[in-house]
Amino acid sequence: MIILAATPIGNLGDASTRLRQALEDAETVASEDTRVTQRLLAALGIANRPRLIALHEHNERARAADLVELARDGDLLVLSDAGMPTVSDPGFPLVQAAVEAGVEVTAIPGPSAVVTALAVSGLPTDRFAFEGFLPRKQGERMRRLAELAGDRRTLVFFEAPSRLAASLASLAEAFGPDRSAAVCRELTKLHEEVRRGPLGELAEWAAGGVRGEICIVVGGAGEPPAADADAAVARVLELAASGTRLKEAAGLVAAETGLGKRDLYEAALERRAARSQ
Repeated sequence: MIILAATPIGNLGDASTRLRQALEDAETVASEDTRVTQRLLAALGIANRPRLIALHEHNERARAADLVELARDGDLLVLSDAGMPTVSDPGFPLVQAAVEAGVEVTAIPGPSAVVTALAVSGLPTDRFAFEGFLPRKQGERMRRLAELAGDRRTLVFFEAPSRLAASLASLAEAFGPDRSAAVCRELTKLHEEVRRGPLGELAEWAAGGVRGEICIVVGGAGEPPAADADAAVARVLELAASGTRLKEAAGLVAAETGLGKRDLYEAALERRAARSQ
């Protein structure tokens, strides 16, 4: 089978007993960076020296089929540099190929920067979405954020320290400078820091330069303002006066405001009848 194993995101003490045993038993390990895996084996005192195969973003699709066939005959342990493989790390094409080929896939759960950042952010955790890394180019980044601006779930992003200030500025522009957020830096490490505050203030702070592994957690959009029913009915009649059929106008305004199409249509009929009397 293929075994996806979560590795520490900073503190080696977070390595689970299952991970240590899997490393001791493994004959073959596919890892994001074999040098990082060698250091992990040494740091954890693992005597076993498995065969290491590099599996990273530049070769994972080409190697997936061969690795799946290898896993038919024995266990293949899959590691990323930190956290769970496939979560903004290599592994998804391999899992996809294994599922299609009928090869079993399991996981050794463990540290996750996404869930850790969410937990310490102080923002709602009942509904959240992980959005990975934002696009590097400003135009593409703003288009992505425009799609997310109305999302009421808490949003979690990864970001490189060199792009943190630009991303926070874009978030403040797209979501508003007062939206609550948290920047979680160096989670589980010696210099762990969680900076909480409005996006505008966080963008100003980050402009001075920030180092380390970064997660950004942003609160979801608030309740949309209640629609003005009278204004909505007036809008329906305005559209109808310009040539739109009344039912179609009611549907358009219902989509814009969240009000009921039938209610808008009937209210518009009543107001039109009252005007004609």
